[in-house]
Amino acid sequence: MTNSLTIGVDAGGTSTRVAVHSLDGTRVGYARAGAGNPSAHGLTSAVAAIDTALGRALAGQDASSVVASLAGVSGLVDSMEPELAKVWAGHGIASGPRVRRDVVLAYVAGSPEPDGSLLLAGTGAVAARFAAYEVDAIADGLGWLLGDAGSGFWIGRAGAKAVIAALDRGSSEGVLVELVVEHFLGAERGPTPRKDADRIVRLAQADHMRLAALSALVSQAAEAGDPLALGIARQAAEHLVATVRRVHRSGPVVLAGSVLTSEGPVRQAVRELLGGESVATARDGAGAAAWLAARDLLPETDRRALHAAFTLSP
Repeated sequence: MTNSLTIGVDAGGTSTRVAVHSLDGTRVGYARAGAGNPSAHGLTSAVAAIDTALGRALAGQDASSVVASLAGVSGLVDSMEPELAKVWAGHGIASGPRVRRDVVLAYVAGSPEPDGSLLLAGTGAVAARFAAYEVDAIADGLGWLLGDAGSGFWIGRAGAKAVIAALDRGSSEGVLVELVVEHFLGAERGPTPRKDADRIVRLAQADHMRLAALSALVSQAAEAGDPLALGIARQAAEHLVATVRRVHRSGPVVLAGSVLTSEGPVRQAVRELLGGESVATARDGAGAAAWLAARDLLPETDRRALHAAFTLSP
């Protein structure tokens, strides 16, 4: 079994990553391709992206040595598994991958423990409780319009609302106000703060996803001590911790998603509010999928130690 290989796939809405490992944890192949979310990008496009990344990651390896595979897929649809089985066969791999939801990988990327919780905040936000690596309960993840409290989109929208309110009152002072106005208008400022507010509203309504990009500006302003931004960051953290406490029972809490894996005021506040809990941070999702695929083939005494090798970021 020393030459046996395991494959992990992390197929997301932005990109697809594939990791190939030997059973001692050594990474022998890694590749990226386009978005692998079939709900957002269509089944054909998602499968093609995974096919591309798999071919690149397997380059130079003996496909007949693959003994286990697992794919974590954002926006998973029922037809994904049989389609991926065809892809695997096309590469000369005896069996297709097990297919799981992407939240499973996000959790396993942070912990080898079978039971625990995930708190994920990227553009969206969701919390989940796991039992034996299966989703046992879930909270939020209800989308930008009606849910995802504390997410990157929520933070960006809160920042925009605070800035619009300040401009409406005739004030254009403050770090957050200046950053947001610059983001939308550049040097083309109106004759009054109210005119700037009107233009920003129109631009945001034309492309609401631009609000998610403001999350980074809120963090930047908070780190500079801006009171508006500090208040938003704290409120986001409170929302996120309230969400995970709805599902968490025992075990570690794994933090995942760009808002919580990047150092900044929201991550810092979440860690403070989770004081007393065992908190871990998600690492590489494709490596986590490879570890989970191979877990039952690994010596029981080595599983936890090998988890770190599999999930090390490339």
